[in-house]
Amino acid sequence: MHGRVAHAAEKHERDAHATQEHRRDADATLMKQLLNTLYVTTEGAYLSKEGDTVCVQIEGETKLRIPIHTVGSIVCLGRIGASPYLMQLCGERDVALSFLSENGRFLARVVGATHGSVLLRREQYRRTDDEEACLRVAHPCVVGKIANARTVLLRGTRDHGDSPGAPALDEAARRLARLLQQIEQSPPLDVLRGMEGDAARIYFAAFDHLIVAQKDCFQLTERSRRPPLDPMNALLSFLYTMLVHDVTAALEANGLDPAVGYLHRDRPGRPSLALDLMEELRPFLADRLALSLVNRQQVKGSGFTTSESGAVVMDDATRRKVIIAWQERKREEITHPFLNEKIAIGLLPHVQALLLSRHLRGDLEAYPPFLWR
Repeated sequence: MHGRVAHAAEKHERDAHATQEHRRDADATLMKQLLNTLYVTTEGAYLSKEGDTVCVQIEGETKLRIPIHTVGSIVCLGRIGASPYLMQLCGERDVALSFLSENGRFLARVVGATHGSVLLRREQYRRTDDEEACLRVAHPCVVGKIANARTVLLRGTRDHGDSPGAPALDEAARRLARLLQQIEQSPPLDVLRGMEGDAARIYFAAFDHLIVAQKDCFQLTERSRRPPLDPMNALLSFLYTMLVHDVTAALEANGLDPAVGYLHRDRPGRPSLALDLMEELRPFLADRLALSLVNRQQVKGSGFTTSESGAVVMDDATRRKVIIAWQERKREEITHPFLNEKIAIGLLPHVQALLLSRHLRGDLEAYPPFLWR
């Protein structure tokens, strides 16, 4: 009897171990897929479907074939075409297909059926009508944004402490610290939005002191968005566009509606919840990468041109360099402060979207923002 019980226990342990190994393999496959964004930048390229394969054709010649199951999303920059059959395949396989202008402005997005529980989305919508419920999501997003922006300034002081701009960076960091103390008092939503705007102005007023190379080409006197009026703004805007694409895809994958947010007001065509969630990620993911590319002279001022409208845009070669650096950055690992587990940086949007969905379901009392340490 005892022998049969022991044998059954051993079998159960082996099965459980095998199940865990299978889950780990599945998780690894999923992570690899989520990290793999296909960027198509060649003007005039055309995307088509061959079986379960994405084909990229240039001037009628197939230059690339990639299995659809290895792709997390596809981003087309510039005048890129795609067949309806490829769009159908992407929709069926949950591969978001996005179209951006040459300088990274969002144009359109093709997605499949909405996933996730309808109860989760109803709860998401319901909370937008309750200011206190909005605050429970907006507040940690703003805290994460300001704390991470402050960390960027402090790291700049540490790395370039002997530069003339170090005192200005210290002062900006102190002002952000005071704002964080004020936010602890849980101000009303409109006041919180105003404080978030104040933090952005303080941060970008000091941002130029973080640029320590190529100052003749890269300066940031003020943040200009539509259109970007200098190379640094153009670089930041391009990185922010790629980040909002990744956050939008992460929210959709977790069953949330990217258009319905809590910090950013609803506006037709605007992914308000994606903008909410990306606030805490921008300093760590986009701003640090932009500074690294400029200070290490991986991108040059000669890679940017000014159009007749005054907008500054990147040339093709520079855009490719930025995309490659973005993909490499996403593959680096970091210990997540809430989960206390190592994850690829590119999975941060998916982890934060998952944590937000758990908060909306009631599994987490509060949404834990990503706080860079």
